Amino acid sequence: MGVPVVAAVAAAAAIIFFAFTAGQPAAMAAIVEHTFIVSQVNMTRSCKETLVTVVNGQLPGPSIEVTEGDSLSVHVVNKSPYNITIHWHGVKQRLSCWADGVPMITQCPIRPDHNFTYRFDVAGQEGTLLWHAHVGCFRATLHGALIIRPRQGASSYPFPKPHLEIPMILGEWWDMDLVKLDRNMVGGDFLDNPTAMTINGQLGAPFNCSGIVKDGFVLEVETGMTYLLRVINAALFTEFYLKIAGHKLTVVAADANYVNPYTTDTIAIAPGETLDVLVVADAPPGKYCMVAVALQSPKPDQQLPFFMTSGTVQYSHKNGTSGHHNVAPVVPDLPDQHDTMTTYYFHGNLTSLRQPQVPVHPDEYFFITLSDGSICRHGRQSCKRSGSNESILAVAMNNVSFQIPRSVAAPLLESHYYHRNNDTASIGGVDLFMLPNSPPRVFNFTDHSLVPDGPKEAQLEATEKRMVGRRFRHGTAVEVVFQNTALMQTGSHPMHLHGHDMFVLAQDYGIYDEVKDVAKYNLVDPPVKNTVVVPRLGWVALRFIADNPGVWYVHCHFDFHDTRGMAAVFIVEDGPTVASILPPPPDDLPKCNHDDDGVFNELEPYEGKDGVSQS
Repeated sequence: MGVPVVAAVAAAAAIIFFAFTAGQPAAMAAIVEHTFIVSQVNMTRSCKETLVTVVNGQLPGPSIEVTEGDSLSVHVVNKSPYNITIHWHGVKQRLSCWADGVPMITQCPIRPDHNFTYRFDVAGQEGTLLWHAHVGCFRATLHGALIIRPRQGASSYPFPKPHLEIPMILGEWWDMDLVKLDRNMVGGDFLDNPTAMTINGQLGAPFNCSGIVKDGFVLEVETGMTYLLRVINAALFTEFYLKIAGHKLTVVAADANYVNPYTTDTIAIAPGETLDVLVVADAPPGKYCMVAVALQSPKPDQQLPFFMTSGTVQYSHKNGTSGHHNVAPVVPDLPDQHDTMTTYYFHGNLTSLRQPQVPVHPDEYFFITLSDGSICRHGRQSCKRSGSNESILAVAMNNVSFQIPRSVAAPLLESHYYHRNNDTASIGGVDLFMLPNSPPRVFNFTDHSLVPDGPKEAQLEATEKRMVGRRFRHGTAVEVVFQNTALMQTGSHPMHLHGHDMFVLAQDYGIYDEVKDVAKYNLVDPPVKNTVVVPRLGWVALRFIADNPGVWYVHCHFDFHDTRGMAAVFIVEDGPTVASILPPPPDDLPKCNHDDDGVFNELEPYEGKDGVSQS
């Protein structure tokens, strides 16, 4: 049975307590508080009632709005039967790694009938980010917008002040139980598909269930007005193309960093990315379809059903256009679901509005291949591969697939904090496998013949399961080239780094050439992102400065890749000053739940015994 969310709880959820009175100047910082009640409720989509895990009975969850420089406190009360954490995606968490919300990396999960308060400052960032669960597949229903406004107000936007701002979250609807979905992925099964795509939790334009017509998302506009869409991709698996018939879209920010305005008729947004997009209501009054199409790689990759969802841009009655409301909306030309060039050019056209200081000479360099692979079942050292039942699918960075040992007694961040004098090969006595600077074998990374099962790919797919990561001295300038491969699939990868932004220097198709391709680097105004899309059968080069002490997760934001190990931890050491040293953990940091064998279960219900996933 779902846990009901009473009206009193829902009313308390979005209360904001300011540290200063209304008479104080607007520039004063505030303490913003929210209460998140995590529970299970029954919701009906696609004409079927499904038990889902949500915050405050809402899908999407409540939007959080803060002003740059504010402090945020979110009281998470777990009334669900599962362990939960909340990740504040894209928030830099300067000296507040304890609040990053990654299970067994930065904290033990919040157990059922327990609570925890996330406290952190939101400084040095403006724009749209998101919050989401970081346990199992719960991100599909546990997510919401995190909006950071400028300290000087909307008049200081580096673009025309919009008439209205609208959070718009693209996602997926799953009729199936998300715990079962997670179990299937842990077992190597990537064959499950969502039921439909959503905009702000709603399916596409009207459908009829038992005689009741249900409308999708509707945006009402007035002629001549400008609207700011805060677009968020919270999907588990899906990169989207988004179009609005009869209207242009001007991108002004990406991942809470301003970009030089870029006008297009189609935006591309991968899981974990956020875009601030201006739309001017300058079309003839009427109704216009807003369409999100799910992108996928063409054959020989495994093909999924065609998915799309739609909403409606509807001109207001104030314009005297009531007669238009009974006509069918204008439909845009739909992008082809296999058109991967549009996303490549879209991301390549983004440049930073405020020229960042890019490290000219990196201190450390990594060339990291992203690929599918396999491990032998039951811990065997050798086995048949190429789709054999003797092996199980995995995904990897430089042929190493991330896994936290199930016997760990505490999160990695705690072990790091209390044992900072240990050697670089361990964290609190737990072995840390050093992420290789390059792959173990050099081959034709983009060879299409490696996609289907066969002896050619079988020679390359052997993968290690290890707790993999690297340590960095405080202030280290790091360059990473992510090279996509055709090993068993050819899709793109949205790579997300916690606790830091990245300078995206260049991208291209094919195999990276460390001699020739450096000439393509943009060191003047590269886009600054927390989630970087590595193009299909191509590469992307980026740099970041490891200057935020803590243990930070880096991973693919496709959930089935994160779950199966396309991840690592980057450990950043303390700096030389008091202001660059990680503070101690909060007193109320959650304690771990262990089963009867003393083994940690990330997702398991408190009384559960049957063992579920390690992300």
